[in-house]
Parts: sequence; C-alpha cells; structure tokens
Amino acid sequence: MAVLFVVLVLALAGCGLFSSKQAAPQPSPTLSPSPLPTEAAAAPSGSPGLARYYRQTLDWKPCADNAHNRCARLRVPLDYARPKGRSLSLAVLKVPAGSPSHRVGSLVINPGGPGESGYDYASYSSAAFGSEITQAFDVVGFDPRGVQRSDPLKCAGTAQLDAYAAADPDPATAAARRQALAQTRRLGEGCLRESGDLARHMSTEESARDMDILRAALGEQRLTYFGASYGTYLGTVYANLFPHRVGRMVLDGAIDPATSTQQTGLVQAHGFEVALRSYVKACVDRGSCFLGSSVDQGTRRIRAFLDSVQKKPLPGSGGRPLRIGNAVYGIWYPLYSRTLWGTLDTALQAGFGGNGGPLLALSDAYVNRGPHGYTANSTEAYLATSCLDRGDAPTAAQVQRDESKFVKASPTFGRGFDFADQACRAWPVRPTNRPHAMHAQGAPPILVIGTTRDPATPLVWARALVRQLDSGVLVTRNGDGHTGYHAGNSCVDGTVESYLVSDKVPSAPVHC
Repeated sequence: MAVLFVVLVLALAGCGLFSSKQAAPQPSPTLSPSPLPTEAAAAPSGSPGLARYYRQTLDWKPCADNAHNRCARLRVPLDYARPKGRSLSLAVLKVPAGSPSHRVGSLVINPGGPGESGYDYASYSSAAFGSEITQAFDVVGFDPRGVQRSDPLKCAGTAQLDAYAAADPDPATAAARRQALAQTRRLGEGCLRESGDLARHMSTEESARDMDILRAALGEQRLTYFGASYGTYLGTVYANLFPHRVGRMVLDGAIDPATSTQQTGLVQAHGFEVALRSYVKACVDRGSCFLGSSVDQGTRRIRAFLDSVQKKPLPGSGGRPLRIGNAVYGIWYPLYSRTLWGTLDTALQAGFGGNGGPLLALSDAYVNRGPHGYTANSTEAYLATSCLDRGDAPTAAQVQRDESKFVKASPTFGRGFDFADQACRAWPVRPTNRPHAMHAQGAPPILVIGTTRDPATPLVWARALVRQLDSGVLVTRNGDGHTGYHAGNSCVDGTVESYLVSDKVPSAPVHC
C-alpha cells in the first residue's frame, strides 16, 4: 500500500501487486547462544539486556507451502526499554541463493506499508527481483512486529474494516467529520482491547531495531537491504540508528522522513493527480477515449463519477455496494502499475454503466480483502505504525485552512487527503516520534530511487532524502507507476544489480 502515513494510501504501496499463500506458522525459536562471529552477534553498546536476542540462532525448516524455501521464527523484545520483559515472535522466510558458489550474502527486503508482509515479498522474490540478485543472495523477508504471521495486531472484525474502507474520505458536514474521526478512534480502541501493549509498540524505530537483531541472527556483520515505499523509511531509520551496520542499501520509492504530515499529504495528493492525468493522457492518445477528448475532460468525468457514487452507492458484488471510499481505492490501486491501466479502463466503464463490482474488486485488492474477509491485518498495522511515527497531525482548523492548497494540488482527490491528515489525532495511542531529518552519518553509499510520475512516493521525496543522507546517491526513473526497480527500465535494473551484487557505486546521480 502506501503513505500519508495516514491516508491509508501506502497500505499497498510497494509491490503489493502479487498474490501469495499464507504458510502455516513455524515453531518459535529458543534464545540459545549462537556460534555467530562476535562482531555480528554483539548487542548495541549500553544494552546488555539485549545480548540474548543478539545471540539467538534461527532454526530454519522447510516452509509448509514450499519446501525449497526456509522458514524460521525470530524473537525480539516487545519493549526495548524493558528487554527482560515480554518478547514477540516474528516470522522470517529465506529463499536460498540460486547459485551457492557465487553467493554474496543475505539480502533483507521489505515491500512497504507499513503493514505489508516481507515474508510474502521474499516468497515471490523470483518475480520481484532480477536473476542477478536471486542467484547471488539469500533473499530474506520478515513480517514486521504486529504484521500477519508475526504475533499479529488484532483490532477489528470484517464488518468494521469494511465500513472503514468504504467511508467517505471527504465528509461534507461537521457531524460527518466527527463521525469519521470517531470511527478511527474505535478502531484504535479495538487494538488496545484485543492486543494490549503491542498497539503501543508498533513504531518504525522498534521495527528497525528488530531488523538489527535479524541481521545478527543471519550472521551478517552489516545489513544488505532493499526497501520499497514505506520500506525506504524503515531502511532510513535503520541507517540513522546503526550507520556502521549498513552494508549495501537500496531505498526504492523513497519517503522524506523530515516532511510534516500536512506536507506529506499535500505532495502525495499531487502525486496521485499527476498519475491519474498520465493514465487519462494515455487513453486520450490512443484515440476514441471513453473518458473524453482531453486530459482535463477525462479527469473531470472521473471526479463527477466519484461525486455520483458519494451521493448514491452502486451495486457491487457479494451483496456489498460500491461506496465512495471503495471507489477511490479502486481507482488508486491501478495507478501503482501501468500494467493495470487496462483493468482500470474496464472497471471505470463498468462503473459508468452502473456496475460497481470491478471497482470494488480493485478496492478489495488494495486493502487485502478476500471473498470471505480480510486476508491480512494491513489496515490495522498501517494505522498503528503511522500514528506512532507521526506525532504532528494537524488540527481541524489547520485542515480547513489548507483545503484550497490541497484542491489546487489535486482537484480530484485533494479534499480527501486534506481531511485524512488529522486522522491520527483520533488514534488512542500517544505517538512516539515526529518527522525529522535523518543523516545516517558514517554509513557507506546508499542508493535512493525516485520515479517521475510515482503516485504514492513522488520524486521530490527521493531528492529530499538524498540531500539529507550523508552518503545518498540518487537514481531517477522517468516513468509511471510506484517504485523504480524491476519496472521495465534496464538502466535502473542494471544500476541496482551492479550495486548490490558487485558493490559498484555510481560516481554521479543516475538518470534513467
């Protein structure tokens, strides 16, 4: 998914475009001493209580759904301030390097979210990464704390999550706005009720610390890492905490850690508008476009359609109507990949004809909703992590003041982004972080990728992150869709693969 961090835009951001089966849970590991090299297994200085976590071994076993892959469980402390207290169990999956004789090491990956499954991401690594990488690396993915197969955050049932996904992103009245924020608060209260302290320990900083324990358990002195979308933020936080533990790191579809929540929403609103206009332009350029004869006409027709659904939901499928929230998500989802634009054509034409089923199916894919309920807890994990990370949610007055800026940035989606910025003010758990610049001083060169018409993580963020990082190197992809690697651009792919496999660092910014 994707970011506001609060708009639930990034819930699928970063490669949630593949389906995968959930494997059976694996047994928890023991925290027995390991034969790892002393430097790799060393806990951070001043943290003697963490030593048992850093010395643990991973008990790899064949995965239940694919015996070629290896599965294990990793123990991490729930609360790093109290490492002798309760622990959490994280699910880890490894796809062994295809060419053991040329193995470089372990590549830890994260697909985004927050709330998406790194375990799943690794399981389909042969589709998500080039053979140069899968031959050279053990590709390792893990479900971050609270996500899916790791001890999961539980907050709400199917009906409550359906209502959340269907809700109006731009409620028109003060009463409707209060009701929308109350809906967010009730979801958070469910997290506290069902999962207790886990809801208070879902921050990105804690997941980054978990990742350093994983690095040690893999026997790696330095972390080699590929993060997409929100995974770039996770990687940036890691590099800022452990700059001397960074190996080769790729941050694809980068997020600017310093930008405020309101500025994040504003930039992302514009990003989705740019992506939508690019989609409409492709339709117009083909001729006889069902949306109209110009880009402006096409985007206005889409906005008019959304307005009509806002007033009167359309028949959907499975007894569920297409409501305005579903319609917006159903349009956003295909903007993540140009390969899905034809699917969006079909869904919009059906919607214009009064059939909301295809758009509802796209919305369901965006929020991991299956035919019998939710297949993952990405919505809950997304909100829990985002609201801990971003303690600068604007007030209602600030939202109202900035509405015109959002509408200018995105006539189609702007008001919804503006309203969503205040969602974390309703979340019942106090935030533990605020946006701030991260420099990762002392880290080796870090590759940062931005795409010119990326809807969810616009290029401006990649440029900003490179300016912050002491050792950032920018790779720019001129193209559509979310993230830049393995998106059909041989220049980007070659740069990433040479860097990860052969440690070839570009001597200057790369334009692809």
